[in-house]
Amino acid sequence: MKTILLTLSALFITGLVTGQTVYSCDSKYDADVKVYKASSKYDADLVVHKCSSKYDADGNKGLWYFASSKYDAKKKIYFCNSKYDADLIIYFSDSKYDAEWRNKSKLHLME
Repeated sequence: MKTILLTLSALFITGLVTGQTVYSCDSKYDADVKVYKASSKYDADLVVHKCSSKYDADGNKGLWYFASSKYDAKKKIYFCNSKYDADLIIYFSDSKYDAEWRNKSKLHLME
């Protein structure tokens, strides 16, 4: 009985600690969030670092892992051509230490 309870607890906690696994859609109608890629981090709401493993994408901090299937992703995103059509403006950084929310009022979009 204890092992079953511990196993269920571990599965529940693992489900809560999922990182930002995203999938890039071809249609804005399929997406949860419309995103525009800025050329400067100072124009961005979120500075994003692309992770090579889904285990490195920890929490809602801008560490994103791009899934190959929309069923494996937590959020489906669509890249817009205009920042005025986007819900969220991001900037891609080469360093994971630069990943951060610059506009915390949009934090709910990626939760």
